[in-house]
Amino acid sequence: MGLELYLDLLSQPCRAVYIFAKKNGIPFELRPVELLKGQHHSDAFAQVNPLKKVPALKDGDFTLAESVAILLYLSRKYEVPDHWYPQDLQARARVDEYLAWQHTALRSSCTRAMWQKQMMFPVFLGEQVPPETLASTLAELDRCLQLLEDKFLKDQDFVAGPHISVADLVAITELMHLFATPTGRTLPCIPKGKKTTYYQQRKERYPQPPCPVHPVRHCHNSATETRPHSFSLFPRSFCL
Repeated sequence: MGLELYLDLLSQPCRAVYIFAKKNGIPFELRPVELLKGQHHSDAFAQVNPLKKVPALKDGDFTLAESVAILLYLSRKYEVPDHWYPQDLQARARVDEYLAWQHTALRSSCTRAMWQKQMMFPVFLGEQVPPETLASTLAELDRCLQLLEDKFLKDQDFVAGPHISVADLVAITELMHLFATPTGRTLPCIPKGKKTTYYQQRKERYPQPPCPVHPVRHCHNSATETRPHSFSLFPRSFCL
Protein backbone atom coordinates (compact mmCIF):
# COMPACT_ATOMS: atom_id res chain seq x y z
CA MET A 1 0.00 0.00 0.00
CA GLY A 2 1.30 3.45 -0.92
CA LEU A 3 1.01 6.75 0.89
CA GLU A 4 -2.40 7.49 2.41
CA LEU A 5 -3.49 10.87 3.78
CA TYR A 6 -6.45 11.03 6.13
CA LEU A 7 -7.91 14.52 5.73
CA ASP A 8 -10.95 16.69 6.16
CA LEU A 9 -10.48 19.76 3.97
CA LEU A 10 -12.55 21.88 6.32
CA SER A 11 -9.47 21.70 8.54
CA GLN A 12 -6.74 24.28 8.00
CA PRO A 13 -3.84 21.88 8.75
CA CYS A 14 -5.37 19.29 6.43
CA ARG A 15 -5.49 21.82 3.61
CA ALA A 16 -1.83 22.70 4.16
CA VAL A 17 -0.86 19.03 3.85
CA TYR A 18 -3.11 18.53 0.82
CA ILE A 19 -1.79 21.61 -0.99
CA PHE A 20 1.82 20.65 -0.28
CA ALA A 21 1.36 17.12 -1.61
CA LYS A 22 -0.50 18.26 -4.72
CA LYS A 23 1.92 21.07 -5.56
CA ASN A 24 4.93 18.77 -5.27
CA GLY A 25 3.39 15.93 -7.25
CA ILE A 26 3.49 13.52 -4.33
CA PRO A 27 1.31 10.50 -5.11
CA PHE A 28 -1.16 9.66 -2.36
CA GLU A 29 -4.54 8.12 -1.70
CA LEU A 30 -6.97 10.55 -0.11
CA ARG A 31 -8.85 9.00 2.81
CA PRO A 32 -11.63 11.48 3.72
CA VAL A 33 -12.45 11.79 7.41
CA GLU A 34 -15.54 13.92 8.04
CA LEU A 35 -15.10 15.72 11.34
CA LEU A 36 -18.68 16.97 11.49
CA LYS A 37 -19.87 13.36 11.35
CA GLY A 38 -17.49 12.31 14.08
CA GLN A 39 -15.59 9.91 11.84
CA HIS A 40 -12.32 10.77 13.59
CA HIS A 41 -13.68 9.00 16.68
CA SER A 42 -14.26 5.70 14.89
CA ASP A 43 -12.37 2.59 15.90
CA ALA A 44 -11.07 2.22 12.35
CA PHE A 45 -9.51 5.68 12.35
CA ALA A 46 -8.11 5.20 15.85
CA GLN A 47 -6.01 2.38 14.43
CA VAL A 48 -4.32 4.96 12.19
CA ASN A 49 -4.15 7.78 14.73
CA PRO A 50 -4.92 7.01 18.38
CA LEU A 51 -5.04 10.79 18.97
CA LYS A 52 -8.23 10.79 16.87
CA LYS A 53 -7.29 13.96 15.00
CA VAL A 54 -6.67 14.88 11.39
CA PRO A 55 -4.49 15.08 9.43
CA ALA A 56 -2.95 11.65 9.69
CA LEU A 57 -0.53 9.82 7.41
CA LYS A 58 -0.10 6.13 6.69
CA ASP A 59 2.92 5.04 4.67
CA GLY A 60 2.95 1.27 4.54
CA ASP A 61 3.13 0.16 8.17
CA PHE A 62 4.27 3.60 9.33
CA THR A 63 1.70 6.06 10.71
CA LEU A 64 2.17 9.71 11.65
CA ALA A 65 0.03 12.41 13.24
CA GLU A 66 0.29 16.20 13.47
CA SER A 67 0.34 18.42 10.39
CA VAL A 68 3.81 19.92 10.90
CA ALA A 69 5.36 16.48 11.41
CA ILE A 70 3.59 15.26 8.25
CA LEU A 71 4.75 18.25 6.18
CA LEU A 72 8.36 17.74 7.24
CA TYR A 73 8.18 13.99 6.66
CA LEU A 74 6.90 14.54 3.12
CA SER A 75 9.50 17.22 2.40
CA ARG A 76 12.32 14.89 3.43
CA LYS A 77 11.07 11.66 1.89
CA TYR A 78 10.22 13.11 -1.52
CA GLU A 79 13.15 15.55 -1.76
CA VAL A 80 11.00 18.51 -2.70
CA PRO A 81 12.60 21.82 -3.76
CA ASP A 82 14.80 23.21 -1.02
CA HIS A 83 12.80 26.40 -0.47
CA TRP A 84 9.96 24.45 1.18
CA TYR A 85 12.16 23.44 4.13
CA PRO A 86 15.65 24.86 3.54
CA GLN A 87 18.89 23.02 4.25
CA ASP A 88 20.55 26.29 5.31
CA LEU A 89 20.68 26.24 9.11
CA GLN A 90 19.37 29.74 9.73
CA ALA A 91 16.75 29.69 6.98
CA ARG A 92 15.40 26.40 8.35
CA ALA A 93 15.42 27.86 11.86
CA ARG A 94 13.19 30.71 10.65
CA VAL A 95 10.70 28.21 9.26
CA ASP A 96 10.84 26.21 12.49
CA GLU A 97 10.35 29.39 14.51
CA TYR A 98 7.09 30.22 12.75
CA LEU A 99 5.83 26.64 12.91
CA ALA A 100 6.51 26.51 16.66
CA TRP A 101 4.80 29.89 17.27
CA GLN A 102 1.66 29.46 15.20
CA HIS A 103 0.19 26.48 17.10
CA THR A 104 -0.82 28.48 20.17
CA ALA A 105 -1.03 31.88 18.50
CA LEU A 106 -2.42 32.50 15.01
CA ARG A 107 -4.01 29.08 14.63
CA SER A 108 -5.75 29.23 17.97
CA SER A 109 -7.02 32.78 17.56
CA CYS A 110 -8.16 32.32 13.94
CA THR A 111 -10.08 29.18 14.84
CA ARG A 112 -11.85 30.79 17.80
CA ALA A 113 -12.76 33.87 15.78
CA MET A 114 -14.13 31.87 12.88
CA TRP A 115 -16.22 29.56 15.06
CA GLN A 116 -17.54 32.29 17.32
CA LYS A 117 -18.27 34.84 14.60
CA GLN A 118 -19.20 32.69 11.62
CA MET A 119 -19.89 29.08 12.52
CA MET A 120 -20.55 27.55 15.92
CA PHE A 121 -22.81 30.14 17.50
CA PRO A 122 -24.62 31.67 14.50
CA VAL A 123 -24.85 28.52 12.33
CA PHE A 124 -25.05 25.54 14.67
CA LEU A 125 -26.55 27.13 17.78
CA GLY A 126 -28.58 29.84 16.07
CA GLU A 127 -27.43 32.57 18.44
CA GLN A 128 -24.71 35.13 18.81
CA VAL A 129 -21.67 34.70 21.05
CA PRO A 130 -21.74 36.87 24.20
CA PRO A 131 -20.29 40.28 23.24
CA GLU A 132 -17.60 40.25 25.90
CA THR A 133 -16.39 36.80 24.76
CA LEU A 134 -16.27 37.85 21.12
CA ALA A 135 -14.48 41.10 21.97
CA SER A 136 -11.79 39.20 23.84
CA THR A 137 -11.38 36.73 21.00
CA LEU A 138 -11.07 39.46 18.36
CA ALA A 139 -8.58 41.39 20.48
CA GLU A 140 -6.37 38.31 20.71
CA LEU A 141 -6.74 37.73 16.96
CA ASP A 142 -5.66 41.30 16.26
CA ARG A 143 -2.64 40.86 18.52
CA CYS A 144 -1.58 37.72 16.67
CA LEU A 145 -2.10 39.34 13.28
CA GLN A 146 0.04 42.25 14.38
CA LEU A 147 2.79 39.82 15.44
CA LEU A 148 2.51 38.11 12.06
CA GLU A 149 3.11 41.49 10.44
CA ASP A 150 5.78 42.89 12.76
CA LYS A 151 7.75 39.78 13.65
CA PHE A 152 7.48 37.46 10.65
CA LEU A 153 6.49 39.37 7.51
CA LYS A 154 8.33 42.65 8.06
CA ASP A 155 9.40 43.71 4.54
CA GLN A 156 9.62 40.14 3.18
CA ASP A 157 7.52 38.48 0.50
CA PHE A 158 7.09 35.36 2.62
CA VAL A 159 6.86 34.44 6.27
CA ALA A 160 10.36 33.05 6.71
CA GLY A 161 12.29 34.97 4.06
CA PRO A 162 12.39 35.65 0.30
CA HIS A 163 11.02 32.24 -0.77
CA ILE A 164 7.84 30.32 -0.07
CA SER A 165 8.14 27.59 2.56
CA VAL A 166 5.92 25.21 4.49
CA ALA A 167 5.50 28.09 6.96
CA ASP A 168 3.57 30.02 4.31
CA LEU A 169 1.20 27.13 3.64
CA VAL A 170 0.49 26.86 7.34
CA ALA A 171 -0.04 30.63 7.60
CA ILE A 172 -2.18 31.08 4.52
CA THR A 173 -4.57 28.24 5.29
CA GLU A 174 -5.34 30.00 8.56
CA LEU A 175 -5.89 33.36 6.85
CA MET A 176 -8.26 31.69 4.40
CA HIS A 177 -10.71 31.34 7.27
CA LEU A 178 -10.63 35.07 7.93
CA PHE A 179 -10.78 36.40 4.37
CA ALA A 180 -12.98 33.72 2.81
CA THR A 181 -15.04 31.78 5.30
CA PRO A 182 -17.32 28.85 4.40
CA THR A 183 -20.34 31.17 4.64
CA GLY A 184 -18.89 33.35 1.89
CA ARG A 185 -18.44 36.38 4.18
CA THR A 186 -15.23 38.01 5.30
CA LEU A 187 -14.83 38.44 9.03
CA PRO A 188 -15.42 42.16 9.71
CA CYS A 189 -12.56 42.35 12.19
CA ILE A 190 -9.47 42.25 9.96
CA PRO A 191 -7.43 45.46 10.26
CA LYS A 192 -5.65 46.65 7.16
CA GLY A 193 -1.90 46.22 7.03
CA LYS A 194 0.77 43.96 5.69
CA LYS A 195 -1.04 40.77 6.72
CA THR A 196 -3.94 41.82 4.47
CA THR A 197 -1.51 42.67 1.66
CA TYR A 198 0.25 39.32 2.16
CA TYR A 199 -2.99 37.45 1.58
CA GLN A 200 -4.08 39.56 -1.38
CA GLN A 201 -0.66 39.36 -3.08
CA ARG A 202 -0.73 35.57 -2.81
CA LYS A 203 -4.09 35.64 -4.60
CA GLU A 204 -2.73 37.90 -7.33
CA ARG A 205 0.47 35.90 -7.73
CA TYR A 206 -1.42 32.62 -8.01
CA PRO A 207 -4.61 33.35 -10.01
CA GLN A 208 -6.96 30.39 -10.19
CA PRO A 209 -9.08 29.44 -13.23
CA PRO A 210 -12.61 28.17 -12.64
CA CYS A 211 -12.55 25.12 -10.40
CA PRO A 212 -13.78 21.81 -11.84
CA VAL A 213 -16.59 20.02 -10.04
CA HIS A 214 -15.06 18.22 -7.08
CA PRO A 215 -16.76 15.90 -4.59
CA VAL A 216 -15.19 17.62 -1.59
CA ARG A 217 -17.55 20.18 -0.08
CA HIS A 218 -17.16 23.97 -0.27
CA CYS A 219 -16.07 24.04 -3.90
CA HIS A 220 -18.40 26.63 -5.46
CA ASN A 221 -17.01 27.21 -8.97
CA SER A 222 -18.98 24.48 -10.70
CA ALA A 223 -20.72 25.10 -14.02
CA THR A 224 -23.97 25.96 -12.21
CA GLU A 225 -22.56 27.93 -9.28
CA THR A 226 -20.83 31.27 -9.65
CA ARG A 227 -20.14 32.14 -6.03
CA PRO A 228 -16.38 32.70 -5.54
CA HIS A 229 -14.45 29.64 -4.46
CA SER A 230 -13.66 29.90 -0.76
CA PHE A 231 -10.13 28.61 -1.27
CA SER A 232 -9.13 30.44 -4.48
CA LEU A 233 -5.65 31.37 -3.33
CA PHE A 234 -3.73 28.80 -5.34
CA PRO A 235 -3.62 27.57 -8.95
CA ARG A 236 -5.71 24.70 -10.31
CA SER A 237 -3.31 22.10 -8.95
CA PHE A 238 -4.21 23.33 -5.45
CA CYS A 239 -7.96 23.15 -6.00
CA LEU A 240 -9.82 21.83 -2.98
